[in-house]
Amino acid sequence: MGTPLKDWDIQINYGIKTGYNDAFIIDTVKREEILTNCQTEDEYKRTAEIIRPILRGRDIKRYGYNWANLWLIYIPWHFPYQFEESITGASEKAEKAFKEQYPAVYNHMLQYKDPLSKRNKAETEIRYEWYAMQRWGAKYWEDFFKPKICWKAVGRNLAFALVDSGIFLTAPASFISAGKYNEIILSYLCSKVGTYYIYKNSDTTGSGDIMLNIQSLTKFPIPQNITIPLNLSKEETDDFIFISYGFSKEEILYIESNIKK
Repeated sequence: MGTPLKDWDIQINYGIKTGYNDAFIIDTVKREEILTNCQTEDEYKRTAEIIRPILRGRDIKRYGYNWANLWLIYIPWHFPYQFEESITGASEKAEKAFKEQYPAVYNHMLQYKDPLSKRNKAETEIRYEWYAMQRWGAKYWEDFFKPKICWKAVGRNLAFALVDSGIFLTAPASFISAGKYNEIILSYLCSKVGTYYIYKNSDTTGSGDIMLNIQSLTKFPIPQNITIPLNLSKEETDDFIFISYGFSKEEILYIESNIKK
């Protein structure tokens, strides 16, 4: 029963990979310091736009999240010319524009130039500039500006949460952009059926933690054209989801008895 998530009209992607979090992920105090160092109102506005709230896998809880007051300095390859297709490698033109348009951020990154330049040598200063993130979601960056379902990739307890638009996520945590399907998919992922399926179909670490990757999650079948009534309790939602699959009483008991605690 159900349609695998890979066949839904949704997007499933990894979070951001900076390659060096010390430079790109900052606390609120550092954010305010960078913004205070902006010399003009225009620079302040530009700079504030690229410093975004960031969640880590550990911040994601069941149905919700605890933001740790951390921010991501979001710098794509070739920034601020990341959409110029003519630029294919590390660009002096891009670095010059970055330094001129975002001097406060540039000076912050400059103090980390040595370790940033020592990242993957096959890429840094060849495919992209020393100050850019390693992976910035070039093909799906707009999805970070939409509500999305996020989950941590590794953990003993499963946790899925609907995260507000404009909040970014670090890899290996991943997210689903499902638009009108967000609520229904979240309910199924957080249900007893979802827990049972994921535990049975995911790899584990040596210590027994679940390793929930995109490949295994995309196989999870969810019935389409289902509307879950509003204001159901967790137990009532689980009952509704069991019914949507057509499980017998014996099958429901089997699932419930085989969910890891």
